[in-house]
Amino acid sequence: MKIYSWNVNGIRAVANKGALDTFIETEDPDVVCFQETKANEAQLDLKFPQYNKFWNSAEKKGYSGTAIWTKTDPLNVYYGLPEELVTEYTLESDKYGDVTGEGRVLTVEFDDFYLVTVYTPNSKGDLTRLALRHERWDPAFLAYVSRRTETKPVLFCGDLNVAHQEIDLANPKPNVGKHGFTNEEREGFDKILAAGFVDTYRAAHPDKTDAYTWWTHWAKARERNVGWRIDYFLASSAIADKIVSADIHPDVMGSDHCPVSVTLA
Repeated sequence: MKIYSWNVNGIRAVANKGALDTFIETEDPDVVCFQETKANEAQLDLKFPQYNKFWNSAEKKGYSGTAIWTKTDPLNVYYGLPEELVTEYTLESDKYGDVTGEGRVLTVEFDDFYLVTVYTPNSKGDLTRLALRHERWDPAFLAYVSRRTETKPVLFCGDLNVAHQEIDLANPKPNVGKHGFTNEEREGFDKILAAGFVDTYRAAHPDKTDAYTWWTHWAKARERNVGWRIDYFLASSAIADKIVSADIHPDVMGSDHCPVSVTLA
């Protein structure tokens, strides 16, 4: 099973460029998880009848959102985080809106595992959403995927909006303390690993440098490969050994992110 994850930064724009058709035809994923769709299903005229399509769109139009397209019928589909976790971790609104209404989490259940896609809140350039992310979102999401592992293995993917280690961005030193590379965000990722999840790409390529998934639009950053690795597949220990490959696809164009993928035996 080939599973892909891609922050499309607006699925309508990617589709209009023809990049979505090219991606599906070339890569032919069995399952593809999208983040930052910025649309709901009614706004698109998509074909691809080989996929069952599930959407968790943000309440705010043109913002955030996730989707999962799968050739295999899931047993169940779960939208967002459970209400008990929202309450437990007080995931209340901030000046940007209600984080639980932004379509950031979508889960499908298959026979042998759960697949979760997530679009983690950006801490913002001035770090005004860092506290919400560090103190509430990251712990709530980790609790969610950890609890899922009590019944089945979990594979989760998406834009986590953090470069974990210095190897994961081209210019680590000047970016220390900036959004995407703060101690708090990196600590959140540390806790994911401490909970038993495996960073599938880094496990397969422990010393690979210049491996990035996002590039700013400025200064020909993508052309020069001055990027960040902020898109991931994380696997619980019970499914990690079934992953036979973990890859980044920088040649896939259409967004400021590129897809990442894993193949399950």
